[in-house]
Amino acid sequence: MNEELSSGPIDYLIVEWPAGSPPNGEAFPHLVDLVDRGLIRILDMTFVTKDEDGTVSGVAIGDFDLDGIPDLAVFEGVGSGLLGDDDVDQAGNALEPGTSGAILVYENTWAAPFATALRKSGAQLVDSGRIPVNAIVAALDELDAAEV
Repeated sequence: MNEELSSGPIDYLIVEWPAGSPPNGEAFPHLVDLVDRGLIRILDMTFVTKDEDGTVSGVAIGDFDLDGIPDLAVFEGVGSGLLGDDDVDQAGNALEPGTSGAILVYENTWAAPFATALRKSGAQLVDSGRIPVNAIVAALDELDAAEV
């Protein structure tokens, strides 16, 4: 079977850490767990910094010093070649000056059988989106307040 047809949806995200607060590694074991459980497959991961003057630079995973906790070496070499310099620059546009960030491109492997079945039936994705968690919490709070 063609690999494209058997893959799940591909998503990306860009996260930002505030100035003076680089990644502390707390989230990385959760990312490893998602991969280990077969829920996602990391296609690319790149770290970026944005200087106060707006200069954006890619940062190799091995250049992060988190005192070995957690060991980021597990992410070294992650890359499909999908992310290029243009993507790093574009991610930098989303970052505030003086911050650092990460770009993650991943396949939702959990959805591959469903997505494959849809494609085989002739269906095609015509729209996609994500609802921010804060919007869901606010909507639920409104519903709770209306019930009182």
